[in-house]
Amino acid sequence: VSVMKLFVIATVLLLCHIEFAHSWGVLPVAYSPSISQSSIQQNCRKISSFQSVNKNNEKYSFSLRASSTDVSDLDMENSKVDDDTCDPYTAESTEFCTADEDTIVPSWKRTARLTTLFFLWYVLNIGYNIGNKRVLNALPVPWTAATIELFFGFPYVAFLWTTGLRKRPTNVTPKAIKTLSSQAFFLAATHVGGVISFGAGAISFTHILKATEPVWSALILAVGFKEFLPLPVYASLIPIIGGVGLASLKELSFTWLSFISGTLSAVTSATKAILSKKVLDRGEDALDGAQNLTPANMFALLTILGFFMILPFSIGIEGPKAITNAWSAALSNGYTQGQLLRLLSISGFLYYIYNEVAFLALSEVAPVTHAVTNTVKRVVIILASVIVFRNPVSKLGAIGSGLAIAGATAYSIAKSKFSKAKKD
Repeated sequence: VSVMKLFVIATVLLLCHIEFAHSWGVLPVAYSPSISQSSIQQNCRKISSFQSVNKNNEKYSFSLRASSTDVSDLDMENSKVDDDTCDPYTAESTEFCTADEDTIVPSWKRTARLTTLFFLWYVLNIGYNIGNKRVLNALPVPWTAATIELFFGFPYVAFLWTTGLRKRPTNVTPKAIKTLSSQAFFLAATHVGGVISFGAGAISFTHILKATEPVWSALILAVGFKEFLPLPVYASLIPIIGGVGLASLKELSFTWLSFISGTLSAVTSATKAILSKKVLDRGEDALDGAQNLTPANMFALLTILGFFMILPFSIGIEGPKAITNAWSAALSNGYTQGQLLRLLSISGFLYYIYNEVAFLALSEVAPVTHAVTNTVKRVVIILASVIVFRNPVSKLGAIGSGLAIAGATAYSIAKSKFSKAKKD
């Protein structure tokens, strides 16, 4: 825990350094995006509906920064989102807005920066998953744990906003909040479903279930919006379905609660990504002129809204009595008050910070890199959880897990390939 606390502090300092550089316009070369101006303009067009451009307000899309002069020169007539919109607000989603690989300019500084960010992302992600499982082992109240974890991002973003390290969102009207409420609900539901699944089963099994997000995304688009993908993309879903089925049958720690909640987490994650894209399609009036809604600020707002949405459910489902009983049981099992508070706070901060690092790491890589690094992340988390908690994995269960993860990677690559072919 002490080592992880030091690592979290170091990561926060790194992120604050980046925020300071962005805020004052002196971003060091080591952190400057190695992306061409055409790519910056293309990505700005993708989220033009969230960033009304004027010469007094500097904007950047994802981690890609563009000056107000550059952006104001864009042809706003042609800035509406096309059919291939993406989700710029969920970094780990298969629908996340990635950079165009044709516009990436390789350099050793970019490679060093991304290597550092991916390392941080992996370590923080592993730390969160293990920390979250330890919280649930000590305090089996997943609704409460998930709610507290959503809360612990507040001090971090409040510090950034109040100190000016990050420009805070402005002109966020009730209409904008209403528009964001559905995305916030599904973000909170995704988090709660994952935490419940973690508590009821093995971390490895939950991540296999989360790999089914592309299946639900394709299904929701087809049934709910009558939007269909090319057949090769649908074919990539077969190993996901087969792999999850095989992993479920041979999962030695299988519980229906873990299976259902993990699956619902994947469904709500897919729904949120689709809703984000649909909001983009609605144009610049969707958020009623809200300003500074960069992806990081949007994630902060969705987390805040999600916390307030989940709080009544958490109190109603578990309530003070269940929380008090769980706390007392943990103390009788040898935990101290300080240990429990540290476990909850570190887990909450890790959840928020690994998402922040994910935006920095994934926003300027090509789709294939995004797919592969997401796959490696799942594998690393699964292996780390098996080592730490010594969860037994059957041979067929491991094969099923591999099939599901490989299928998720194939889906991302196939979807990217056909989207690019459609644009060409």
